[in-house]
Amino acid sequence: MTPVVRSLLIANVAAFFLEVTRPGLIDAFVFVPQLVLIRPWTIVTYMFLHAGLMHIGFNMLALFFFGPRVEERIGSRRFGILYFLSGISGAILSFIFTPTAPIIGASAGVFGVMLGFAYFWPDAPIMIWGIIPVPARILVIITTVIALFSGFGGARGGGGVAHFAHLGGYAGAYLYLKWLDRARAAFKRKAMSPPPTARKLEGWKSVDVAKVHEVNRDQLNAILDKIGKSGLGSLTEQERLFLSNFVPPDDRPPPVH
Repeated sequence: MTPVVRSLLIANVAAFFLEVTRPGLIDAFVFVPQLVLIRPWTIVTYMFLHAGLMHIGFNMLALFFFGPRVEERIGSRRFGILYFLSGISGAILSFIFTPTAPIIGASAGVFGVMLGFAYFWPDAPIMIWGIIPVPARILVIITTVIALFSGFGGARGGGGVAHFAHLGGYAGAYLYLKWLDRARAAFKRKAMSPPPTARKLEGWKSVDVAKVHEVNRDQLNAILDKIGKSGLGSLTEQERLFLSNFVPPDDRPPPVH
């Protein structure tokens, strides 16, 4: 069990206990899209409320099975962002398409976690009803089609199920994971790219010692001799900085990424 998944399970179970024992407290935390400006906290608190034992049972079971592996893959902080961003994007999509339908449940966040699982392990088999193996990516496609059909074809809220919250959870998770991929790729390119000073020193052969002031000429010649014998990598940081002052600028256009 990973830290964020454990915390979410405990928080949801505790909130459900309060629902059962203090039902009057729940009204202030239900997300009603058209009241979001009056009760902005509900865009998050609705994720911890459930309509019954089966509702919370299904959501927590899915979180228990899919969550730890995704959290281990992307880290606890990013997993927490993924979960809550999915829940918030589910609320936003519900606001757009079903503004009068109250919404409760962790489904949007859990659907985001399921999308994350399918994103990293698309071919992993998911056992439906414990007997029918379905690849994770196919399960996401099927549930997306069902949510679209039921959401647009059903009455308010899609027959009592927050289909647009599910779709919003998928959308938020997908966009966040794509953003993470781009951020990782940019970091990797930056890490592999030599620093500006190192790139400039590659032109050390173009240094014209005759044009260098005699005060610096002896030191520069010593550095060039060192490069000739042992290569650029043998220079100290001070020597590299000194040499960079005399290497002419590279007029070649920058590489296109």
